[in-house]
Amino acid sequence: MEHNLKHIHQDLIEACKEGNRNAQFKIYKLYYKAMFNTSLRILNDTAEAEDNMQESFLDAFRKIHHYSGEGTFGSWLKRIVVNNALDILRRRREQVSIEEAGIDFPDEEDQASEEEIQLQVREIREAINRLPEEYRIILSLFLLEGYDHEEISEILKISYNNSRTRYSRARQRLLQMITQNRLTREIHYN
Repeated sequence: MEHNLKHIHQDLIEACKEGNRNAQFKIYKLYYKAMFNTSLRILNDTAEAEDNMQESFLDAFRKIHHYSGEGTFGSWLKRIVVNNALDILRRRREQVSIEEAGIDFPDEEDQASEEEIQLQVREIREAINRLPEEYRIILSLFLLEGYDHEEISEILKISYNNSRTRYSRARQRLLQMITQNRLTREIHYN
């Protein structure tokens, strides 16, 4: 069954190489949600993420003849999305200075209610969004996109050790932000 799926996708990719717009639309429909989410996690801005995703698909269709078939098409496309998002951040960085920050995850309670879980998820999401982009990117690539530190070091053009260090600092800073937020809430309610 998986072989048939790969064959169907390969036919679409080949049709895209020939400029078939219908095949391009089918590829778009297969991957747009995942690529938008990847872009959003890196850029932290819905409009920019949408623009980046659209531009990345255009880039992919223009460069589709470079897709060698090694690895999945989705991972090849995701690499384009990530690289384009990082380019946007580099341009943004030229205009705005960035503060340093870090992350770490809170301990989960054994008997957390659904409300508490949703509050924790919202709290973590908000804290990640407030992180400096350097930390938000590395957390997104490692935790949400599933890249390992070797891949991240290639994508970000940093050393393997630098990737691990940034990730560790990002996790530590996230934990500090979440802990501080909880303490502030407790003081406010007491």
